[in-house]
Amino acid sequence: MTHDFRQAALDYHAEPTPGKISVELTKPAETQLDLSLAYSPGVAEPCREIAEDAEEAYRYTGKGNLVAVISNGTAVLGLGNLGALASKPVMEGKALLFKRFAGINAVDIEVDTENAAEFIDTVARIADTFGGINLEDIKAPECFEIESTLISRCDIPVFHDDQHGTAIVTAAGMINALEIQGKKLEDAVITCLGAGSAAIACMRLLVSLGARRENIYMLDRRGVIYAGREGVNAFKREFANRTEKRSLSDAIAGADVFVGLSGANLLSAEMLRSMADRPVVFACSNPDPEIQPELALQTRDDLIIATGRSDYPNQVNNVLGFPFIFRGALDVRASAINEEMKMAAVRALCDLAKEPVAPEVLRACGLESLSFGPDYIIPKPMDSRLLTRLAPAVAQAAVDTGVARLPLPADYCPSL
Repeated sequence: MTHDFRQAALDYHAEPTPGKISVELTKPAETQLDLSLAYSPGVAEPCREIAEDAEEAYRYTGKGNLVAVISNGTAVLGLGNLGALASKPVMEGKALLFKRFAGINAVDIEVDTENAAEFIDTVARIADTFGGINLEDIKAPECFEIESTLISRCDIPVFHDDQHGTAIVTAAGMINALEIQGKKLEDAVITCLGAGSAAIACMRLLVSLGARRENIYMLDRRGVIYAGREGVNAFKREFANRTEKRSLSDAIAGADVFVGLSGANLLSAEMLRSMADRPVVFACSNPDPEIQPELALQTRDDLIIATGRSDYPNQVNNVLGFPFIFRGALDVRASAINEEMKMAAVRALCDLAKEPVAPEVLRACGLESLSFGPDYIIPKPMDSRLLTRLAPAVAQAAVDTGVARLPLPADYCPSL
């Protein structure tokens, strides 16, 4: 990172107004009558209605289009445990993305505790304020317990984006990349370097979509997670494989797919050469990937590579998912975001990448042309069609699986 960019980032957050989000009024407040309707005595009427029927909160308040972005700051981006307050710029940024891409109002909440039970209790007690909860930057393995418990205690969607947003975008890119390479997910041998929340969620979703668990080799800092290995928590044990493979070199040899959610420069050129013909490499460590794309492409001319960076093709970016997933869930008042809704989002992303790219997307990316192929396996974040493709797909899946409390209108087409 250059000094100029660092200063630009600090100036962006500080000037002219500190922070990235604000509150806007949706009703007039200019006259005495306006104020009497907005507050006392007029506000008593919707209060009475909601007391009689809690669902009326969706009619008389902003609950239905309001998401809480909540963290305890124990896993902030690639920076580690910075604490709750230091996570606030990231949570404000997430709120900005909700509004910019899906028209969803979002507020950030930083909970100052590393105790999972305290965090869960705090969030559960305030959940009724919101239409949905986006959990963010919470370290593993506590994040699994936190999310699953909150899902069971809340009747609104609770979604840990570090897990499922990453998984959805990764799965979409993976399916398309394998198609281009002439391979199928159900046949692919997958080596996953990393065993944190994102890695486990990615592998879980790939299994839901057809990958075979016995073809997945997951590695943590101690090497391959194999059946019988001691000191493996329950979440990693889900992907313990019966194998003699122990190192990354062992696990990568002959693999069709590499998924990296770990650290910089851990995949060597020699390891890449040992992969199967026409490999797919997702080197998603940020800011420095597991292998630099330049080195990867010098080493193999038959591969497709994706990273988490915007300055290379095929960026795995969560903004391709979460705004539109929540939009669809909120619009049918879903009580949860289930596996079928996630898979619907994957399929919608896969399909959109195969459509002609709109001129405004090319302009935003500074490109003259772009089409489905090795350098374009997932849509670009600036593609406005993401809203009109993903949100309806997710909403329909919510209706089909019985978690929607409103029907999907026949003419449903969300817009900003």
